Amino acid sequence: MSTALIIVDIQNDYFPDGKMELSNPEKAAANAAKVLEWFRQNNKDNIFHVQHIANDPGLGFFLPNTDGAELNETTLPLEHESTIIKHAPNSFFQTELESKLREKGVTKLVVAGMMTHMCIDATVRNAVELGFETTLIEDACATKALNYQDKTVPAEQVHYAFVSALNGMYANVISTEDFI
Repeated sequence: MSTALIIVDIQNDYFPDGKMELSNPEKAAANAAKVLEWFRQNNKDNIFHVQHIANDPGLGFFLPNTDGAELNETTLPLEHESTIIKHAPNSFFQTELESKLREKGVTKLVVAGMMTHMCIDATVRNAVELGFETTLIEDACATKALNYQDKTVPAEQVHYAFVSALNGMYANVISTEDFI
């Protein structure tokens, strides 16, 4: 059984001074970099970077041809690693990700990246629906506080609510340390 690493949207707009700054993106990216390094040493042929490019300027971030849309230096792909461009939260939606994974005989995925409550959630759920056994490296993910009506949900609570919902039914949720 072949395993692949999927690094989702670790892009500059999520970092300080970006257009959609997350809570603690540096820590999540550093952990994703550790997982990436493990794959580079142990499974270098199955590394996929996903980059979100906004089709709609109204999104306000990840706009084409901007520094904010660029992949962050923490987890930049090497020449032989695949980069998948997407335009929606789900990394599989209208992309070549699934076909590239199937070509390589991949049956298991390890997922890390940003934002936990949006692109990570959508990607992990779809991966499982497509039949991939999925592991989510929770401390290699980041999100932000969310607002609904007059209530603010802190980023840490958003993060743990989403990883808790994914744990078990959709993914084996573990830490970077436990993975490595």
